[in-house]
Amino acid sequence: MTTTTDSPRWFKSSYSNNGGNCIEVAANIPGAVPVRDSKDPNGPALTFTANGWSSFVAAVKNGKFPA
Repeated sequence: MTTTTDSPRWFKSSYSNNGGNCIEVAANIPGAVPVRDSKDPNGPALTFTANGWSSFVAAVKNGKFPA
């Protein structure tokens, strides 16, 4: 992973209007995609590789994780 001194710039999807069950993603960290619970911004964050995150998002969009 690339080392950086950048702080994550967190954002929520424009689709995140579902009563608070949201995640935030930071897309400004080279080679990594940090993800956190928007209700707990000081809590832990998971970090995915860019390819891992893209694969996860594609699986969600394709219904691989039914509700």
